[in-house]
Order: sequence, then structure tokens, then C-alpha cells
Amino acid sequence: MVTLLIVFALIIFTSVFLNKLSSKLGVPVLLLFLLAGFLLGWNYDISSDIGMSKIVEAVCTVALIFIMFYGGFGTRWASAKPVAVEAGLLASVGVFMTAGLTGVFCHFALGWTWVKSLLLGAVLSSTDAASVFSILRTRRLGLKNNTAPMVEMESGSNDPCAYMVTVLMLAVLNAVDPDSTTKVGAWFAIRTVFSQLVFGAACGILIAQGAAWLLKRFINASDGFGSLYILAVAVAAYAIPAAIGGNGYLSTYIVGIIMGNTQFEGHKPLVAFFDGVTSLMQILIFFLLGMMADATKLPAAILPALAVFAFMLLIGRPAAVFSILSPFKKYKANQQAFISFVGLRGASSIVFAIMTITSVLPGAKALLDSTGADIFSVVFCVVIISISVQGTLIPFAAKKMNMIDEEANVMTTFSDFTEQSEATFGRFEVAEGSPWAGRCTKQMTLPDGMVLVLLRRNGETMVPKGHTVFEPGDEIIYCTFGYNTDTQMHLLRDVVEPNSRWLGKTIKEYPYKQGMVFVMIERNGKSIIPAADGSTQFCAGDVLYIYKQDI
Repeated sequence: MVTLLIVFALIIFTSVFLNKLSSKLGVPVLLLFLLAGFLLGWNYDISSDIGMSKIVEAVCTVALIFIMFYGGFGTRWASAKPVAVEAGLLASVGVFMTAGLTGVFCHFALGWTWVKSLLLGAVLSSTDAASVFSILRTRRLGLKNNTAPMVEMESGSNDPCAYMVTVLMLAVLNAVDPDSTTKVGAWFAIRTVFSQLVFGAACGILIAQGAAWLLKRFINASDGFGSLYILAVAVAAYAIPAAIGGNGYLSTYIVGIIMGNTQFEGHKPLVAFFDGVTSLMQILIFFLLGMMADATKLPAAILPALAVFAFMLLIGRPAAVFSILSPFKKYKANQQAFISFVGLRGASSIVFAIMTITSVLPGAKALLDSTGADIFSVVFCVVIISISVQGTLIPFAAKKMNMIDEEANVMTTFSDFTEQSEATFGRFEVAEGSPWAGRCTKQMTLPDGMVLVLLRRNGETMVPKGHTVFEPGDEIIYCTFGYNTDTQMHLLRDVVEPNSRWLGKTIKEYPYKQGMVFVMIERNGKSIIPAADGSTQFCAGDVLYIYKQDI
């Protein structure tokens, strides 16, 4: 138990330290965790241990719940609405087409049985939302013609349909087992699709409305319990419809998108929180994928995986995208080609592949393994190739396909984007000899966007008028607009202690780093603006305020 806790802590520490590397390299950093899991499970074939495989499946299912929830919660509906119809068609019809075309290829090119071929197509039919989110956000890829929200919404919403197709194909496969009591036919398929879609969507809408109502009236989302409340809502969004035969992933996505676009206090920090949770869940899934892989089966899976990947990249995915988007005249060929290219395979394919290990009956498994490489090993290789090749080349492809819009801000796609600057308040005191002392409001030239809102004098509060004369000791409260930027900014605070080595030294001797600027020194209750030449000396008790921008 202690060893597992240590390993878990090491995984989290590593993910935090690799965060900066991830922002520079993009998604392929996930491959490091996959490799770590592979090396850890080298001497133990977890996939042959059904009990352990079920535990891994449960963990991955929970992880995928949060990935699906964030897929909706982080999507800004105002940006996604203009492309919702097209994205919805790609997430539904596109999934069926991709699964079917891939299945046909596997049957004729690899010689697999129809059931096995179509099952692999179903497992690989959805694109990976978390990977796409990560690349677009970290690379700040502004794309033309609403492509970013299109890709975001499609990748965030196509997992439920892929899950439904996978469940259907597993049922068809299990029906051949002599001990199976399930009768699979047209009525079974219709009933399954109906319950998955209707129950999933209905539960999602009802849960989201109820959760939003409670959140606005009884829950303070800005404190720690608010985060716990949203976590519980995400889990319930999956569990409730799944218990009655509905599509839990569809419900989770719907709840996420409704809650993410509901205005409440503490909304933006929650988006950042779930962004971190999703990154951790994705890392966990890739780590477990590595542990599940059987090294002895991988050599036989490499060539089939390369063939499947090449087919999906060059034929299967483009055929689905072009056939769906071409009737919409506004989508040019280069845009459709780029949308096709960003169809990464990742976390959801891994979870669905694990289902092929845990959900197949013994008799059906014999049929599944009778031809070609096993599905899990093929999916393992396809995901590695997709993440490493496509994930790395997405910025390059966007440039070559002329899809980058330098004026567009990809952050407007996400629900933590603020379209208007938030108002902020500040204060200053009129000192003896100040240019403000003895002068009235109308004589002072204020910057655009700055308004004097209150004046405090001798314990009394008043609203300054144009003729109000300022006196030494007056405390002035002003209002201005907050500064929003895509760049990570921090205001650092440092104190010069009596025994500090900086005592008596000047600002220009301070160990500057790129992106650092001294803003102010607070000394004996007064604010001092540092000299431009850096000659201001540090005194004991000085409070230093330093602006730092991440480069």
C-alpha cells in the first residue's frame, strides 16, 4: 500500500514538473508516462489478470468521466453555437462512418473477422478531446473560420457515440459465446441506441438544471466545497443514466456544457481546476495503458497498427469529414483537410480497448483472438503513433494548410475567456506637496477609463465632484479596468529583512531575470517609485513589489 502511494505521489510530482515541458512540446509528453507504465508493468501481464483489468477499467472510466465533463465545462457555447450542427454531425454520423470504414479495411486488408474488424473500428472511432484542448491552448493556435470551436466541440462530444457503438459490437461478439443468453438483433440494437441516447440526454439536462439551481442558491463555488460539489455532479452525471441503461458519457458532456456556461461566482477558477484534473486523469490513463500492454504481443501488432493508422489518417477520417462538411459550402478543402488531420486517438480509445479485455466472454474471446493481433495491442500502437506523429505535427499542418489566423484568439473558445475587462478598485493618499493637494477634481487629468469614486476625509466619505478640492491626508478611491492578458503574469512580493544581504544595495544589483520589473517599494507606510536608473537603495523593512511575466 505504501509503495503504491509513493508511486502515485511520484506520478503527480513528475506531471507538475513536466508541465512546462508539456507547454513547449505539446501532447507527446504523455508518451513519457506511457513508457513509465510500460516499464513498471514489464514483468507482469495485467491484461491476463481479469480482476486487475476490471480495477484498471474502473479507474480509467472515472478518469474519462472527468475528461468528458471538462470537454463540456471548458467549451464556450457562444463560440461553439455557430458550428454546433456540423460538430454534432461529425460527432455522430462521423463516428459511425469512421468505425464502419475502418472495419471494412481491417476485414479485407488484414483478414480479420467482421466482428473483430468492426469492434476495432468502434474502439478507434472517436477523437481525443483532452489532447486537442492541450495543443490548442498551449500553442495558442488561432484558426480561421471557426475551426477551433468546431474541433473542440466535435472532439469533446464524439466519445458517447463511440462508446455506444463499442457496446453494440461487444454485445454482438458475446452473442456467439455458448453461455451467452443475450439475443442480438435489430430490436436489440434499436432498443440499445434509444435508451443510450434518450436516457443519457434526458438525465444530462435534468441533472444540469438541478445542479445549476442548487449552485446559484445554496453553494458557494468560490470555496473548496464548491469544487467538491462540481466533482460530485460530474460523477452523478455519469452514474445515474448508466444505472438505467443510458449513455453516461453523453449525460456527463451535456451537464458539463450547461454548467460551464452558467454564470456563477468562482466560475473561472473552476475551469482552471478541471483543466488540471483533466491533465492528471489523462496522464493516469496513459500510465495505466503502459502497464496493461504485453510486450510479447506488441511485435505482432506493430504492422497492423501502422496500416490502420495510415488508413484512418489518409482515407477513413477524411472520407467522413469531407462527406459531412462538403454540403456546407462555407468549408473549404484546406479547412476540411485540417479538421480531418486533428482527429487524434487517445484516452477514450484506451478505455474502450480495456473494455474488450474485461467485457468479452471466454467463448467469444477465442473467436476474437483467432485471427491477427489482439485488439488491445493494436490500439496501444495506434495511440502511440497518433499522439506522437499527429500531436507534434498539428502546428506544422495548420501553417502548411494556411489555417492559422494571427488575429484570432483561440482562448475565446473556452468558457473561462472573459470578453469584457473586469472593473478593479485602487486607493492612494494625498500627501503634503502632492500635485493633487489644493487642486480640484476638474483640474486633474485622469487616464481614460479611470474614475474617482470615493473620497475619505476625517472619517467621512463623500463622492468627489468637479469642484471638490483635495487636501493632504485625503484618501481617494478610484475605479479602472482590470488588465487581461493571455500571458501568465505575477506580482511578486519580497521583504528586505534587517539581516538581508540586499540591505544597502541598489535595485540594479538585484538579480534580475528576464521578464522582471520593479514596480514599487513600500517603506514606512509610504509608496516609493524606484528610480529609472536603478539607484534606489534597499532599507530594512522595505516591501518590494516585482512584476514578473512568464516568457
